[in-house]
Amino acid sequence: MQKSTLKKLSQTLGLSISTISRALKDHPDISQGTKNKVKELAAAMEYEPNSYAVQLRTKQSNVLGVLIPFIDNFFYDSFIAAVEEDARKQGFSVLIMQSRDELDIETANLSILRKNMVMGLFAAISIATEDMAPFKKMEDLEIPVVFFDRVPQEPGFCSVCLADEDAARIAAEAIIAKKKKNVLALFGHPHLSISRIREEAFVKTFKQQAPKTTITVHHPESPEPSQKVALEALQSAMPPDVIFCMGDLILIGVMKAIHELNLNIPGDVAVIGISNGFIPKMFNPAVTYVETSGYKLGKLAFKQMQARLSAQKVSEIVCVESMLVKGDSL
Repeated sequence: MQKSTLKKLSQTLGLSISTISRALKDHPDISQGTKNKVKELAAAMEYEPNSYAVQLRTKQSNVLGVLIPFIDNFFYDSFIAAVEEDARKQGFSVLIMQSRDELDIETANLSILRKNMVMGLFAAISIATEDMAPFKKMEDLEIPVVFFDRVPQEPGFCSVCLADEDAARIAAEAIIAKKKKNVLALFGHPHLSISRIREEAFVKTFKQQAPKTTITVHHPESPEPSQKVALEALQSAMPPDVIFCMGDLILIGVMKAIHELNLNIPGDVAVIGISNGFIPKMFNPAVTYVETSGYKLGKLAFKQMQARLSAQKVSEIVCVESMLVKGDSL
């Protein structure tokens, strides 16, 4: 997309470039009517001040953006730590924004990131994101975007991922090895590709390797709903003998439910999760988990960003391998 210029605005409205410039800056010598006309056309033509364009072309801002759903999340915290560590070594600063999983906030943040002349953007999309046009606009403005964790399904974007399919398969195989028969499997929001990929791989593994296993699937996302689902299941006529937690927030809710009922782990119910690694070690016994490291993902994402900023060809999708970390909960 070729960005609009003051000259184009001037030609369209039949006004001098200086008048256009002063109108955009709310100069008192320019009438309010003229200001309104100029600003309306500037918005329609997606005009951005030339000073931003110059700095973007010359890559002098040395600012990298990070857009995440929530800052108060250990996985994203460790991702940011890895990116910031490498960015600082290379002379970059990092600007962090959170969408809080709301589309309007995500869109507004993208505008702020553009206006702050970020050289590149690391992004984990919100639950509500379907239209990738705002992110394509970043690419059109020669601002490379590297997606991570929550990545678009639409092809043509650079993404760094955890090995989500492998992580779910490894967890399922660990459960099968313990000969569990009644599995409560808790996943994140079904709209997210990461949830769908993990759920499909998890269920598929049981169908192929232990087809007689009973699997009950829910999508509680956060601690409170996870605790509620776990409490209901554990107090039912056929309680699960193992609970699988797709992420740390789900694990926290499940462990609250188990402690509330004073159940023994793994005697009364076993637990396994997919985790960054910090939360499972906080419990006694330590929870068995499949590692999906935010720190490793951040390191990989920064390498991809460096390559893109240097105009090097990169793979559309690269992944961090997963591994089973044994605790005493399974």
